[in-house]
Amino acid sequence: MKSQFIPALRLTLAMMVLCCVLYPAFVTLVAQAAPGRGEGVQISRNGRVVGFANVGQKFDKPEYFNSRPSAADYHADGSSGSNKGPSNPEYLAVVKARLDTFLVQNPGVRAADVPAELVTASGSGLDPHLSPQGALVQVPRVARARRLDEARVRALVQQHTETGTLGPDHINLLKLNLALDALAGR
Repeated sequence: MKSQFIPALRLTLAMMVLCCVLYPAFVTLVAQAAPGRGEGVQISRNGRVVGFANVGQKFDKPEYFNSRPSAADYHADGSSGSNKGPSNPEYLAVVKARLDTFLVQNPGVRAADVPAELVTASGSGLDPHLSPQGALVQVPRVARARRLDEARVRALVQQHTETGTLGPDHINLLKLNLALDALAGR
């Protein structure tokens, strides 16, 4: 037993140094090189922080582009998915209710034209992005609510479309809605 104790103690100490000192130091160093130095990228308006570029926020008024649903109710400290599979009856009922609400708010849009991201939550529940299609399907409603020309609103969506580095093109919804407020003079 004594012959196993010393190697086990050495391994425990080595793992403690690796996991409790070296790895956290490495992650902290990498975070310092990231935008916002690991604190997130704050978005300000008139000198006041209105949100973060990497955390989704709830937008559900007709004059704004709606955000992706959140399983965490947009609370960053409780980030989570629903953990319900696509065949779960309760989950399907929630998605159907979201789709029905979206179709009522966006007359003239067919259910087949609604991207899945507008009725399903992301894995984290805090996705701040929509696909260009997710924003474009909302253009008629937003333009009507703001009394703006649809072409101007569509152009604004195109201006805020970011090319995906490792994934598809996307739009940061907070930035788009702030630009929409600026366009409408709010």
